[in-house]
Amino acid sequence: MFDLHRLRLLRELKHRGTLAAVAAALSYSPSSVSQQLAQLEAEAGVVLLEPVGRRVRLTEQAEILVAHTEAVLERLERAEADIAASLTDITGSLRVAAFQTAALTLLPVALTRLRAAHPRLRVHVTQMEPERALPGLLARDFDLVITEEYPGAPGPRPDGVEQEDLYEDPLNLAVPRPDTPGGHPSPAPGTGTASAQAMLRSLADRPWVMEPEGTAARRWAMALCRTAGFEPDVRFESSDLVLHLRLVEEGHAVALLPDLVWNGRAPTVPLHRLPQGHGFRRLATAVRGGSSGHPAVAACRRALRRGATP
Repeated sequence: MFDLHRLRLLRELKHRGTLAAVAAALSYSPSSVSQQLAQLEAEAGVVLLEPVGRRVRLTEQAEILVAHTEAVLERLERAEADIAASLTDITGSLRVAAFQTAALTLLPVALTRLRAAHPRLRVHVTQMEPERALPGLLARDFDLVITEEYPGAPGPRPDGVEQEDLYEDPLNLAVPRPDTPGGHPSPAPGTGTASAQAMLRSLADRPWVMEPEGTAARRWAMALCRTAGFEPDVRFESSDLVLHLRLVEEGHAVALLPDLVWNGRAPTVPLHRLPQGHGFRRLATAVRGGSSGHPAVAACRRALRRGATP
């Protein structure tokens, strides 16, 4: 029978990519991880790792073992959830990852509700973009991740992850006030897709602030501008949407901002509608398959939904 600990090391290698990353994540030495995997190869009687430059690659037989390991771990996670559900109180730890605006707005309210209802539950929060957090969920660094999905840009749906809709966050074009130093008159408001695209084109020569290259938000924003017929002059790049807002308030840039930036407060800059089909981003909670029934996960999801309800 295979050793489960060694199987988990092989699974970690698949998700983390290198022996050094596995060792760092589990507080082992790389040589210890290598030795354990060599023993697993001996147990299996087949080659599990192939050298590729300075890295290693899982063989077909290793991939088979990892697939079975995932199924075993999911079943064990369901067992853990069943045991937790049999208790009268929710205890232990819950590790949550959320991107900036969700961490600033939805999470604090949810944490307040969880503290009142389940004071013995320890919640650990990490601010992280979904592109990095979802692999961390699969690697068991997190138990719940808040994700975002922009119009026309479906996010990744990894096997073994269950998603549940949380909130539709309105998206708007934010422009500097006309009286801002260096500002210009706001574009005339309009209705309909044609008017919204014309409004976007009227800002083609203005500096823009967007999220960094490679992010879902950046891909969506660039596609939106290009569909309107221009290439935006992106002078500022940051994943900090509070900085985006400050640049707009000071008249330095135009931005595409979600409503959560204001956290229920009145907008501080003029906002304009976007073309039809681009007016909302979708927020969801993601958990590993098998853990959705865990009382701590379910309680956190309930608290988030209640906090997101207008």
